[in-house]
Amino acid sequence: MKGRILNILRNENGIVSGETISSLLGISRVSIWKHIHKLQEAGYDIRPTPTGYQLVSSPDALYPWEFPEREKFIHYYDEASSTMDIARDLARKGCPSFTVVIAGIQRKGRGRLRRKWLSDEGGLYFTVVVRPVIPLLMSARVNFMASVVLVKTLRNMFGIEAMVKWPNDIIVDGGKLSGMLSELEAEGDFVSFINIGIGVNVNNDPFPKEPLSASLRRLLGRNVPRREILNSFMNLFEKKIREANYDNIIAEWKENTVTLNRDVKIVTTSGEFYGTAVDIDESGSLILRQPDGQIKTVLFGDCFHIGKRISLR
Repeated sequence: MKGRILNILRNENGIVSGETISSLLGISRVSIWKHIHKLQEAGYDIRPTPTGYQLVSSPDALYPWEFPEREKFIHYYDEASSTMDIARDLARKGCPSFTVVIAGIQRKGRGRLRRKWLSDEGGLYFTVVVRPVIPLLMSARVNFMASVVLVKTLRNMFGIEAMVKWPNDIIVDGGKLSGMLSELEAEGDFVSFINIGIGVNVNNDPFPKEPLSASLRRLLGRNVPRREILNSFMNLFEKKIREANYDNIIAEWKENTVTLNRDVKIVTTSGEFYGTAVDIDESGSLILRQPDGQIKTVLFGDCFHIGKRISLR
């Protein structure tokens, strides 16, 4: 109901009488007043006047009602320990595909290898639950699909040179703009669900605590609406998942990465490895040519660029 009230106020772009809103929605004027009062408490500047209500400004809000077509799939928390933890519980209880858990702030946001992800106010922190009907061996392609979709979303919306760093970080001019983490459970040899957690530095700025970070506000010199980023990402990601074109996603990822053909350091739970990133295989593993010429396949880890990209032209 809150979303419908906001839609009326936004479309009218002026003062709308309580009687008009009541007639359009089929609820009492007292109910209208209660909903508007709740919206005011949530940060919406709605001015009451002798002849009705006027929406003056809206916060950069990620409430479910701001996503009318997805409202029943959105779970929003002003503050949460981790969206991944909440999404895991929802997925195990059978929530539908494309359920999204959003947090304004995460107290225990995490990245790969249990590293802490700074999740201050102003960033975009969410986990999306997907249930692709694919073999377990193909599960990494969903992660690669998500990173390609996010890169394209950011480029299209803001004209920035976003690129992917293996496995799924998004970087701009060498600074990390977004991180991605995934968890999955399987039934036999097939995926039951995959949870993809994404953190994007939007109107927050982890610098100087994270000197190699980037944020959209710093890149663009202005604040940007987080809900438009999330909505654009989800629309394209859902389209890609439903099309299920997994055969081409690795090639598409390679077209959008800055990791291949450069010297890297890979950190895993079993140690550190150095070499030149020469390829990724169909499972998403990084193919590393080590200094002694041996080839090593790395399934999971953190990647650090330590040299310039080698041109193959």
